[in-house]
Order: sequence, then structure tokens, then C-alpha cells
Amino acid sequence: MLASGTKLGSYEVVVQIGAGGMGEVYQAHDTKLGRDVAIKVLPAAFVNDPERLSRFQREARMLAALNHPNIATIHGLEHSDGVHFLIMELVPGETLRERIAREGPVPVEEALKIAVQIADALEAAHEKSIIHRDLKPANVKVTPEGKVKVLDFGLAKAFAGEELGSDPSNSPTLSHAATMQGVILGTAAYMSPEQARGRTSAIDRRTDIWAFGCVLYELLTGRQAFQGETVTEILASVLKGEPDWQALPAATPARFSDLLRRCLQKDKTLRMQAAGDARIEIQEALSAPPPTEPANIAVRRRDWTWRHAAVLGLTAVVIATITGFTMWNLKPTPSVIAKPVLRFTITLPAGDQLAALDFPAIAISPDGAHLAYVAIHSGTRQIFLRALDELEAKPLTGTEGANTPFFSPDGQWLGFIAGGKLKKVSVSGGAAVTLATVAFPRGASWANSGAIMFTPTAVSALQQVSDVGGAEQPLTQLDKGETSHRWPELLPGGRAMLFATTGANPQIAVQSLHPSAPTPTGPGQAVVGERRNLVPGGTSPHYAASGHLVYAQAGNLMAAPFDPQGLRPTGSAVPVLEGVLQATIGAAQYGISATGSLVYVPGAAQAAARQLVWVSRDGTEQTLGAASHPYSFPRISPDGRRLAVTINEQQESHIWLYDFARDTLTRLTFGGKSNQEPTWTPDGKRIAFYSDKEGPTNVFWQLADGSGGAERLTTGEYFQGPRSFSPDGQLLGFFEISPTTGYDIWVLRLSDHKAEPFLRTQFNESIPIFSPDGHWLAYISDESGRYEVYAQPYPGPGGKYQISTEGGTEPVWNPNGKELFYRSGDKMMAVDITTKPGFSVGKPRMLFQGAFVPTTATGPDYDVSPDGQRFLMIKASEQTSSLSLTQIVVVQNWFEELKRRVPSGR
Repeated sequence: MLASGTKLGSYEVVVQIGAGGMGEVYQAHDTKLGRDVAIKVLPAAFVNDPERLSRFQREARMLAALNHPNIATIHGLEHSDGVHFLIMELVPGETLRERIAREGPVPVEEALKIAVQIADALEAAHEKSIIHRDLKPANVKVTPEGKVKVLDFGLAKAFAGEELGSDPSNSPTLSHAATMQGVILGTAAYMSPEQARGRTSAIDRRTDIWAFGCVLYELLTGRQAFQGETVTEILASVLKGEPDWQALPAATPARFSDLLRRCLQKDKTLRMQAAGDARIEIQEALSAPPPTEPANIAVRRRDWTWRHAAVLGLTAVVIATITGFTMWNLKPTPSVIAKPVLRFTITLPAGDQLAALDFPAIAISPDGAHLAYVAIHSGTRQIFLRALDELEAKPLTGTEGANTPFFSPDGQWLGFIAGGKLKKVSVSGGAAVTLATVAFPRGASWANSGAIMFTPTAVSALQQVSDVGGAEQPLTQLDKGETSHRWPELLPGGRAMLFATTGANPQIAVQSLHPSAPTPTGPGQAVVGERRNLVPGGTSPHYAASGHLVYAQAGNLMAAPFDPQGLRPTGSAVPVLEGVLQATIGAAQYGISATGSLVYVPGAAQAAARQLVWVSRDGTEQTLGAASHPYSFPRISPDGRRLAVTINEQQESHIWLYDFARDTLTRLTFGGKSNQEPTWTPDGKRIAFYSDKEGPTNVFWQLADGSGGAERLTTGEYFQGPRSFSPDGQLLGFFEISPTTGYDIWVLRLSDHKAEPFLRTQFNESIPIFSPDGHWLAYISDESGRYEVYAQPYPGPGGKYQISTEGGTEPVWNPNGKELFYRSGDKMMAVDITTKPGFSVGKPRMLFQGAFVPTTATGPDYDVSPDGQRFLMIKASEQTSSLSLTQIVVVQNWFEELKRRVPSGR
């Protein structure tokens, strides 16, 4: 916030007059021209993002060309002392929002006079192909002289950039002020149906026509056309509801009522097409004489009333008698009464807290009778089971360290993942049974046939195994550009399965299955049929027996009517619940029973914000000054001065650089949706990473000073990711994910860009890390049934050495070459290594243990300082930790609410 008297170039700040999603607004005095102006200070995100700032400058120049008496003028865009700000016309008076809040409905004639000026402003802007996108009462002022001024014209697009994305909450007012409930509700209520559905490509002048209708309705009635207590309810009303037309004043001209209805047509092809047409209609309504009733018609009407009153009364008696007799004899079957929707909150016992929230942590049994959740009690993480008609939950023995609970179809067993294994345990208690190896789980689902579908690693397709154990079988196959299939959900009867894909084009997909067909896969195994993509960009899908596809997107639950026979949505998706905790990897904390109950953990998609911390060898932590973000894969530069790190935000991933001395973050990569896992060249001049910017996800590199663009290093149809350069910078070790052999290790020769396989077997081998002398490659492999760390001479010959002894992943060499670090669960391990005269391995020892981000199979989620004495780790931020992770919301008979909001047509 700028203090009064602060000088920005020739502008002197007088007082702050507003703040919102698109920056702080101040009254300022232009000392050059001797006039008062409004200045809008741009958010810090723009200053630190050159590409976004450049886009904004282009938009601002176009907006400054708008010159109309009913549009607040933008004079220009300037910067001073690192502050970028817009200079705008200072408009006196109050906004329509303030006027309505103070006085209620505006008299009809005055409302029409205001409306015609708004329409005039829209017409002028639309002629220059400028769309407001965020028209609402708060963006319209009326001066003391009665002149209407529309504010912030076109700034919604300028602030959001060229692509607003697919999230309805992407309005700058919404996204930047996510904690300001009034601001959120204020914007959502004026969104057009195409905005509410996230169809930004469909936004045109008719989007403003819709918002114009909403503003006029509110002027006349004193209340919003589309209402609700939450953003979800408001957007559902926009998509499915209708304004209360009876609330319009009786004095509203009929042609003006018709105009409002035409402005608020949900189908924009039926909506009023131009603001100029609206202006003409309003002007004619203003100039039309008031309707009068001829005297002779009035006389005849009174005469008719008296003469026919008796006849009407007698007729009414006869009709009532006949109707009563008919109703008594027919005795129709009473209509089905909807069950009441009941909400209540389960609070964990004092000291307990929900855990393993990067994975599914809650589940509800198919009959809705039991709730399972993962929590930490007295320092131990395990699954707790609670009957919803009881007051207490009981721990399930054998589930220590568990995540991803899921019920069997009969509700008698609970599946889960712990210690890298897929297991099951009876809900009545007993020993846990191991079924399969699952290194980095991404969901599981249990079929009536006895098959369990699951994702074994973070970057893989789905597999299946019998619920009595046995060989694991492939179930799905990755398409080009896909990196994994996650969060499987069986449809009723087991004839199809929902799941989410990740990669260049994330989707909710459905795969038809034939569980009863006799095949070589054996009894209880599913045979794969046709696959179909259903919804772009969603995750964690579930099928609701009310006839709906439900999935998570940006911390909200979306629902679309769904045909389980035809395996297709039969209508558009609608937001039905906001504020559901969702992890960066996509796991959304909710579950649905077949009987209509919903359980979820309240929170948001942003709850996965993380902090960068230094951790000494004895476990002492020191938090860096960098702001909290969803960080992953940190890599320290060879000189130790900078950090390259992935930040996953706004459904995109990019590489950023953090300067330790200056405490600043600067974005490095642009283009594509997934740019991750940076790897420094030994001289610190370039950074390699994987990217989907040119199709399949392959390896690119880019100058670390930000100049130039990204250059492709590898070409292949399958996912490839870099891991380490040889000390001389001539070789790059990377991994590739093959649909036939899984993770394979390759080495790229930089001199001619030729790649050769180093390890390509039936097992998964990943994370190739060159030793500091360049003669050894450390890597991980699951050949033993779980991931262990190995070392092998490069380029050979020679045998391999197993480094870890009780499971391990994420190997990183100490820069001195005498130690190899790796992680085993939440433990940081170290092993002494001798390479000369021969290779020898010491005994693994634990350095420290802590709740840092979970280990992965793709790359280390930590790095080591150049002196080998500190570890740069990632952990949940204080913001995330302070969330109330002690409550689970239960909504019984939720299907009744779902059917009202999203009619399925069933």
C-alpha cells in the first residue's frame, strides 16, 4: 500500500480509493498537468513476468484509444521506481453497487436513463472490438451531474492475458481475491453462461449483453438476477436458473421487460446481438407516451364486472364441486417426497490430524454406512474406520503408513497402499494382505469381478490384479503425449471405468471393459474395450448413481449429466461444490457412496502450497525467504548462487529461478503447459528440462540467463525427462517411458544429439545420476519387487552394486564423490562410497527424518549444497499446515441436491 505523499514520477499519491483483484487504486495529483487522476498499481505478478507485462502493455495501448463520454478514459501506462501503474480518469460520484445498497431499486425512468448510457458505452467499445468481460454495478459510476461512466473497460482481458484458461474463476477479480467472498460473489453473479462454463473462446460482445441485462435487472429490482450463498450456487443459477421476473416493478414498460429477457437468453445465438439495438429499444421506451385506457372501454369493463359477477360465482361453485368429486374418486398416487439433504461435520479427536493428503485420504463405503480416513495419531499415520451412526472411529491395525483407502464392492474389505505395496484388510480387523507392488500410487478401485485397478507409479498406465493376489496385468495403454492414467473409478456393473489422464492434454476418460469374458488374463481380470475422452482438464472422477459424472477442477466439484450405458455426458458440466481440498498431483479429497452420500475435506486447490527449506545433516531446518508456491524438483546451480525449481500453478508447470542473495524469483520458461524438472549443465550456463511445448514431452534446454528460446535436445514419441549431465558436459542421462518396457535409462551425446539406451529391461529403471568423476551412474530399479538404489560403471563394463538395503529412491551424489544420498520414505539416507582403487559401498545410515514432499520415481525432490553439508528440501507451507485438517464434511442424500442443480433427464 502506498502512503499519502508518495511520488511516482510526476504523480503524487493523495489517498487510496480502492483495491481488488486487478490492483490497488489511488487518487493522485498530476504535477505536470495540474489535474487529479486515478492510478491503478499493477500486482507484483506483472512486474516479475516480462511476457505478461508485455501483453498487458499491448492491451493497455488499445484500451487507451477508447474515447467516449460514458467510458472512463485510460490515459496511459507508466512505471517509476519499480512500480508499474495505469493512469486513468478520476471519476467522482458513487457506483451503482453503492447506490443500490444505499437506496434499493432505482425508479424506472431513472434506470432507463442510466441504461441507455451504458448501452451507448458498450456500443462504442464493441465497434472497436473491445469487450468489457467484467461489467457489473461496481464498475459503473454515476457522477453528481448524472453522467454515467463505465470503469475498467477491457481490463479483465488485459490482466488475465491472451488466454484466460478454462476455469470460470479465472476472472481477475475472482482469482486474485479468492478470499474476498463479497468480491467473488459480486463477479460470479454477472458471468454469462459461456463464461461460467469456462468457454473463453466463446466470449464476444454478447457476453457483455448478458452482463448488461444483469445490471439493468438489479437496477430495477434492487437484487441480483442470479443469486446464491456460494460461487458454486451462483454459477449453477446462471447456467440453469431464471431471474424472478415477477420482481420487476409494475411500472416497467412491456418492451423493456422483453428487452431484459432477450439480454438474458442463455443461448447466445438467441440473445440480443448488439448494444446499439438495446440502446434504440431503451430510447424508444423513454420517448413512448404512457399507455391510456379509453373511457368507453373502462365503462364497458365496469358494466361487465357487475353483470357477470353472479354468473362467475355460480360457475365457480359448480367447477369446485366437480373437481372435488373427481379428485376424490381418482385418488392419485402421492408424488415421491424428496429426502432431506443433511449436512454435518466430523471433527477428529484432539491432537489427531488428517494425513497423506497428496493422495486420496478419505473414502466412503458403497452403502454409505462407513467412513475411512487417514490420520496421524500419537505420531503414527494409519487408517481409521468410523460407522456414521457411531460417535467414535477405530484404528485399523496393519495400516500404518497408509494412503489411498478404498472399499470393496460389498464394503467388507478396505484396500490401501503402504510401504510401496497394494494391500487389503478386513473392516472387522485382522492381518493385512499384500496384493501387488505400487511404488508411487495414483489411485485404485475395486470391481465386483474381484479385480483391483490401480496406478503403480506416477508416470504409468493403469494395471489390474486379482483381489486374492497373483500376477499384475496391464489394463490401459498411454497414448502419445500422455504421461499417466490416474484415479480409476469403476462404473456400476464393472462394464466401464473412468480415469484421468495427465500430459499435454489432460482429460477425464472412460474405458469400456468386459469383466466376464474368458481370456488369457484369467478369472476376475478385465478385458479392455473402446476408450473415449469425456472432459478436458478434470481429475479424480466419480460416477454418481443419480446419473452424473462428478470430477474435481481447481478445488471445485463439477457435475455433468451422464449416460452410463452410452458412456457419454448428456449435458454441460456445472460447478456444484466449491472448496474441496485438492493436491497438486490431482488427488481431490472427496468420495461418493452408491446411496447418495458425499464426504469431503474442505479446502482448496491452492492448499498444496509449499516452502523451500535448508536442512542440515542433523535435521535442523531453516526456511528460505521465497514465497510459498507448489514447488517441485529443486536444483542448485553449480556455483551455489541460484536455484532452478518447478512451480505448478494455474494448471501449468514452469521453471523459475531463485536468487539466494537477492531473494527473488524469476520465471525462465514460457510456452507449453508442462515444463518441469530442471537440470543444470556443469558450467551453469544452461538448464535442461522436459516440455510439451512442441507435441510429445521431450527434453529441451535453454540459456539460464533467460535469453533466447528453448532448444529441443531429444525427439521421441514417448515421455522423456533429463536427469544429469556428465562432469564434462558432453553427455546427458535421461529416462524414457515405454509402453512395453516401462522406465528406461538413455544417454544423449551432445556433440551429435545421438541417444543410446543404457538400461532397457522388463523392469523400471530411472533417475540416472552421473558421479562427480563421470565414471559411475547411480539409478533406481524395481527389479527386486521394490525400488532400490544401484550404481553401475559408465560406460562399462562391470557389474552393478546395490546401494540401498530397505528400499530407496531419489539418489543424489555428494559433490565430493565420497557419499551417495537417497531417500527411503521420509528418511534421508547416506552411504559412504569409495571409487578408487576399487568400488566399495558402506552401510546406509539415516541423517534425518521429516515430513517433506513424498518421494517420486521421476527425479529427486531435493538437492545438496556444493559443500555437501545442507539439503534443500520442500515441505508444506505454514499456510497449508495451518489449514483445519481435522474436519470431514458429510452430506447425506446429496443426490437430491445434485439432481436439482444438474437435471440428468433420467
